[in-house]
Amino acid sequence: MTTLPDATTSVVGVAYLGDARIDVREAAAEPPAAGQVRIRVAYVGLCGTDLHIVHGAMDARVSTPLVFGHEMSGTIESLGEGVDGWLVGDRVTVMPLDWDGTCPACVAGHQHICQNLDFIGIDSPGALQTLWNVPASTVVALPPDLALEVAALVEPTAVAVHDVRRGEVAPGDRVVVLGGGPIGVLIASVARHIGAQVVIAEPDARRRAQIDELGHLTIDPRATDQAAWVTKWTAGAGADVVFEVSGAPSAVAASTGLAKVRGTVVVVAIHGAPREVDLKQVFWRELRLLGARVYERTDFEAAAELLAAGVVPSELLVTAIVPLTGVRAAFDDLEQGRAMKILVDVAGAGNEVAV
Repeated sequence: MTTLPDATTSVVGVAYLGDARIDVREAAAEPPAAGQVRIRVAYVGLCGTDLHIVHGAMDARVSTPLVFGHEMSGTIESLGEGVDGWLVGDRVTVMPLDWDGTCPACVAGHQHICQNLDFIGIDSPGALQTLWNVPASTVVALPPDLALEVAALVEPTAVAVHDVRRGEVAPGDRVVVLGGGPIGVLIASVARHIGAQVVIAEPDARRRAQIDELGHLTIDPRATDQAAWVTKWTAGAGADVVFEVSGAPSAVAASTGLAKVRGTVVVVAIHGAPREVDLKQVFWRELRLLGARVYERTDFEAAAELLAAGVVPSELLVTAIVPLTGVRAAFDDLEQGRAMKILVDVAGAGNEVAV
């Protein structure tokens, strides 16, 4: 094993090779093209989408070998031709969406869900590499007092900000979050910051214990009649907003029965198969059923400010920080429920390749 040579000439990254295989690889660094910036990546968060990639569930979409990862922080290393407004050394994160600007969704002002969207880190190379070239338009500045390891949580926090905004959560609302993974906890944190009262329904006892440490109210949906509990909690009304974050068929089936008359159900989880939905409740209570996908730039900027202000309990969300060579073991821990969120220290010691 040997450490990296000069980081301006060599890049080490984690690549998905297909067939559930990943590898740490070294390659020559490429200068940023016109309109790009090159970022020296500091930290990358691992998420459920990355797990789907490594499991092979997205093989029909991704091209291999794929350097994946999209939750990140770093500093600008160099600027491509024509890039203005940024300086070498600026501390940044990346909103990993590159849209075409011409499709009907873009023309209607919904560029974040472009019909031909390039989700960087899935459809094109991502952040799990020491140097990363990205379009300058995707770069987002970080608050000066936000540590880089915390800033790696901006992307998932932006998801939560967007979800809460889509649900139009207001002060005093009663909010139910179905699923206590990182996104569920972040949604609960953002909603509580607005002034909502929140409960998280999570079946895993270890995860509920972690969430309890964050000060959130939790229930076990396997041991509790959720509808009866929510009815009592809301004095018979039902929840103002229900977020389905778990991806579980049982949560989808339950969701519409938890919302109040003219309440809102927000679907956040990615469901790979059709689910049964109790549409009688949608009709009977005149519910709104909404989807919430990714984020807009304002969500990213708000997320960075929330993290800098300490609204998001990052120190309790992050279970471990590992080197690039520890990514495989990190996925095992996430899959087995031994961790809430794991960061990869891309710039640190231990990022080595065999020679």
